[in-house]
Amino acid sequence: MPQDPEEPSDPLDYELEDEDLNPREKPMAFLDHLEELRWVFVKAAGAFMVCAVLIGVSLKKFNQVLLWPLESVKDDYPQFALDLGTTSVMEGFTVVIQMCVVGGLIMSAPFILFFIAQFVAPALHEREMKMVAPACMVAAVLFLLGVCFSFFLLVPGTIRVSIELNELFGFITRWTPGSYYGTLIWLTLGVGAAFEFPLLIVILVYLGLVTSEKLKSWWRHALIVSFVVAAFVTPTPDPINQSILAVSLYMLYWIAIVAAKRVEKKQREKAEADL
Repeated sequence: MPQDPEEPSDPLDYELEDEDLNPREKPMAFLDHLEELRWVFVKAAGAFMVCAVLIGVSLKKFNQVLLWPLESVKDDYPQFALDLGTTSVMEGFTVVIQMCVVGGLIMSAPFILFFIAQFVAPALHEREMKMVAPACMVAAVLFLLGVCFSFFLLVPGTIRVSIELNELFGFITRWTPGSYYGTLIWLTLGVGAAFEFPLLIVILVYLGLVTSEKLKSWWRHALIVSFVVAAFVTPTPDPINQSILAVSLYMLYWIAIVAAKRVEKKQREKAEADL
């Protein structure tokens, strides 16, 4: 009997088609995707502008928060004039731009990531969504931990070391807002980004590109890399602050190995259950 051309030659074809189909993915033309992407940029720019304006409106209070590391050290060195002073006509304006732009980007980052996730989510399968959603949450937490670690510990420590060196050589402190805020931004954002590397390790294990046992065998390399990253992030050659950051990163490396073992265990249990 001749086969109906509309029917598949193999009944398994239906299963293969269903498997490749993502229920969340909407069939859209290329121009429709571009239109959605354009709205992602519009909403991201809107979120950034709102956050930047909020910082601009409350600039004085925001500045008082940023000055906390400097103010916390002042009492220990009453003989030093640690007040910031501008050395150029436009330096104050440059500092305002830095505060609004960098602060606006940091404050609007969760909203921007949410808009990007909305755009990408329909194309992801369930397995990928299970990895992306927790990864975004962990990334945000790790970044905030790194920023707080730097703001409350490393930045005051860097200021203390600089004052001690000035005292040793008899230098007069003439710090400018540009140098202070530049150091603050570099340290906080740099350390916040450095704190993301344990998440990268866990993702590599999840994807099967590396194993926890292999990571344990690389402990010497990890120690060296931790000190190299710490030396790159910290703006001064101060061995104390560099060592504090390096040891913290090395501890995060071992925490990542523990998390990677849990990921491997869950993957083995799932594989056994599917058999």
